Amino acid sequence: MQKRHRNRKQYFKELAQTCEKYFLPFIEHHKEIIPELNILEIGCGEGGNLQPFSKRGCKVTGIDISDVRIEEGRQFFQEEGLQGNFLYQDIFTTSFEEKFDIIIIHDVIEHVLDKKRLLTIATSLLKSNGLIYVGFPPWQMPFGGHQQICHNKIISSLPFIHLLPEKAYKILLEKTGVNQRTITELIEIKDCRTTIEHFKKLVKEIGLTQVDEAYYFINPHYESKFGLTPRKTFSLFSAIPVWRNFFTTSYFAILNKKNQD
Repeated sequence: MQKRHRNRKQYFKELAQTCEKYFLPFIEHHKEIIPELNILEIGCGEGGNLQPFSKRGCKVTGIDISDVRIEEGRQFFQEEGLQGNFLYQDIFTTSFEEKFDIIIIHDVIEHVLDKKRLLTIATSLLKSNGLIYVGFPPWQMPFGGHQQICHNKIISSLPFIHLLPEKAYKILLEKTGVNQRTITELIEIKDCRTTIEHFKKLVKEIGLTQVDEAYYFINPHYESKFGLTPRKTFSLFSAIPVWRNFFTTSYFAILNKKNQD
């Protein structure tokens, strides 16, 4: 497990930096980020993605099923003198009276089994002229199984092991001393795996319009994490279904409701 997974303030700052430099501009290409916009992040963690929006005067709301992360989000925002509403709730059982201009679902959908329901709920919470930003690591990319969360340095550094058959994968994790809680989480991620093709299919089934996308060979978040310069996937690779999942470490998409004026 990397230091940043234990030092959550560091992780908060790194994510805020990445959002300010890459996620927010990608969104703003389709909707100007102005004060008073109503922003919702589903699976917000400590709220790093919401920090740049709050600094611009937006009304931000984060929802997450981790009480620890929500408390950290409240603390970090308070320390920076920012306004933010953090909810320790489950998006599948929570009702909102308000609608949102922008909904963020970043590095979350690959953890959710019922992805169609998640996107349907997000659509129902969206204003008629709003948009949804989704970002996720495709399943077949080198660390699409999130094995980097393991305390075992060897396992956390091995690419593609999550593509092993489930039984073999579980045995490998057990034999290398990975604790049962982490094994359970990694197997759940394997069950929830998300490919670009599956995501695109769900978008069409729900009736959303995908208005933009970006394929990154080097994830933008790797800049703050590892000092690597983000690079987009070669267009030849990103155009080939299935194959592109192996060459894309992060996929971005902008969605909106059909028939917008």
